[in-house]
Amino acid sequence: MKTHHNPAFGRFSALVAAVLLLVVPASSAVSGDYAALDGVDQVKAVFDVTSGSAETINIVFWAVKNVYEDQSVRNLKKPPTVAVVFHGPAVKLISTDTEGFSDAEKEAVDEFSGLIRRMKGDGVKLEVCMYAVKVLGVDPATILPEVDKVGNGFISIVGYQAKGYSVVNIN
Repeated sequence: MKTHHNPAFGRFSALVAAVLLLVVPASSAVSGDYAALDGVDQVKAVFDVTSGSAETINIVFWAVKNVYEDQSVRNLKKPPTVAVVFHGPAVKLISTDTEGFSDAEKEAVDEFSGLIRRMKGDGVKLEVCMYAVKVLGVDPATILPEVDKVGNGFISIVGYQAKGYSVVNIN
C-alpha cells in the first residue's frame, strides 16, 4: 500500500509543533502548578541548614534539589540560583568522619555526600560555617571538598538575603 505525503501538511505540522514549544513553556511558568510564581522572573533561594538528622536529610534534600530542577522554575525568564549554608549539627553530615552514626545513618550520610557532589555539579553554592565546625569538634579536613568554608554562616545567610535570596530554614 502506497501512501501519499502532502508537503504542505508536513510544514503546517512543524509550524504548529514549533508554536506549541514556544507557548507551552511560557504559559507553564505563569499559570502552571505554582500561582506563587506568577510575575516572578527568577527564583533565588538560600537554604539555611541546621538539621543534623541523617534519617531525613536525603528526603529533605530531594525537595531542595527539586527547587532548581522543577520545570515551572526553569521556565522563568532567568535561571534559578540556589545556595546552601550548613551550620549547627548539619556540619556533621558533610564530614567524611561518620563516627557516632549508626550503620543505617552512615549509609544515609554516604548517600548525602553523593547528592552534595551532584548539586555542586549543578552549580549550587555550598558553604559551611567554620564557627559551627569548631564548636562541634569536627575536623575541618574532613569537610567535603565541594563545600566552601566560611567563618560565620550567619553572615553568608545575611549576605544572600541582602542580594534578594529567599531564606528557607531546614532545622
